[in-house]
Amino acid sequence: MTRSLVLLTALAGAMTLGACAGGVEAPAERGVCYAIEPGENGAEPKFNVVARDQPQIEFCAARLEEMRLRFLGLGGTRREVSGAYQGQFIFIDRAGVWFGKSLEGPRFMALARTGDGRLAVPGAIEQPPPVPQ
Repeated sequence: MTRSLVLLTALAGAMTLGACAGGVEAPAERGVCYAIEPGENGAEPKFNVVARDQPQIEFCAARLEEMRLRFLGLGGTRREVSGAYQGQFIFIDRAGVWFGKSLEGPRFMALARTGDGRLAVPGAIEQPPPVPQ
């Protein structure tokens, strides 16, 4: 009885872990920058090559930002872009550039938008001093 209970508990734990591990993985090909096209009707997202021979993830983010601006200039309405570089995900939105290990998991800010819309390292953006009242 105890042995079957232990086996049943182990099996339930393995199934739970297996369900959590089923997320989309970013391609890990070295130096290749991808744009992510969301899947329709629950389909897996599609990874499209944007640039090759990118030395760092920040260069890939710059290529994705160029693509985003080009599409907006052509009349597109999509203001948020997602991409991938060497196993990591890149997210670009109105606040800046974010990196993450998964599509749905936590993200950390890599580049913030300046007042004129350019991207800069968050610590490099100077806030104006408060106006005395």
